Amino acid sequence: SVAQDETIQLALAFEGVSWASEFSFCMMLIQTMMGRWDRAHGRAAASPLCRDLSENELCNSFSMFNTFYKDTGLIGMYLVTQPETINKAVELSLKHILDLCNHVSEDELSRAKIQLKASMLMQLDSFSSICEDVGRHMLVYGRRITPAELFARIDGVSTMDVKNCANLYFNDEDYALSALGPLDDLASYD
Repeated sequence: SVAQDETIQLALAFEGVSWASEFSFCMMLIQTMMGRWDRAHGRAAASPLCRDLSENELCNSFSMFNTFYKDTGLIGMYLVTQPETINKAVELSLKHILDLCNHVSEDELSRAKIQLKASMLMQLDSFSSICEDVGRHMLVYGRRITPAELFARIDGVSTMDVKNCANLYFNDEDYALSALGPLDDLASYD
């Protein structure tokens, strides 16, 4: 067991998109395709990236995040790892993210669509969650978007749409990186 002070917590983020962007559903699907994984929940991981991180024992946990704002957003990853695996974990994660610029499998996209729709429905499990969802829709779209319309927008995203989005926002784009822990071995990302 690695002591807490021997781990590195790292966040890496690219500029993302706003709520109203034509790429907002692509970004949601990219986040879902990249996935999340935690060693505490076992070795099973759904996404290829999480499987690679797990099988190569490169981190304790990984999650992709996607935050929308009015006129921009952030999309990136958060991981917890050890000093000796930090560079391989970051390199592998970036490789998987950048691979989306050239290849998106129909199976992975289909899995992500199903998972995203299920997640959206599960978020509507309480009165306050529904109110928050209605409020967000009113601010962003000027009306409430039904689950059927949301699902149609998700289903309308193609592999080419995801590749175009990835090329526009990840390919040869700068990112911000912040890390906490013993960072002597962390490679410069210049």
